[in-house]
Parts: sequence; C-alpha cells; structure tokens
Amino acid sequence: MESNTTLPVNIGNPEEYSILEFAKIVKNLIGGNSKIIHTEKMTDDPQKRRPDITRAKEFLGWEPKVQMIEGLHKTIEYFKGELEQEKLLNN
Repeated sequence: MESNTTLPVNIGNPEEYSILEFAKIVKNLIGGNSKIIHTEKMTDDPQKRRPDITRAKEFLGWEPKVQMIEGLHKTIEYFKGELEQEKLLNN
C-alpha cells in the first residue's frame, strides 16, 4: 500500500458499536465475569464511533477483510498465546 496523500487516513471497521456493546462482546469472547460499569460520558466524547474509511479505500485500495468480532477473537487468542509463552519463559 503506497500513496502520496498527506491527508489523515482512518483504518478500522466501518461497523458501528456503542462502548457498551463493545464491552459486552469482549466480555463474552474472553468468558469474563467482570461487571461492566456505566459512567457518564465525557463532554468531548465522540457521538459517532465508526471510522470513515473512504480515504483508505480511495488512496490505499484498503478495506477490512475480517469482521470485527472475528478480528477480536483472533486478537484475544494471539494475546493468550503470548501470555502462555511468557509464563513458560519465566518458569
């Protein structure tokens, strides 16, 4: 991926999830039993949580190939493996 653009380019998944939805998804994927605590949003909290990937498509020919939940699952599994390797090295 090469481009001469100097404009900001958003990379991300164009599916929109609230922070609560995202927290529930992560909690479910890791099998957690932690309580999700709701707090008031900050005054500068973004109302839209979906990146505009138009420039990524236009300038880089890029778009996501993995759905968000699948990507989270792969990421969690990767870090579980890393933690296991770290435990083995430290024992």
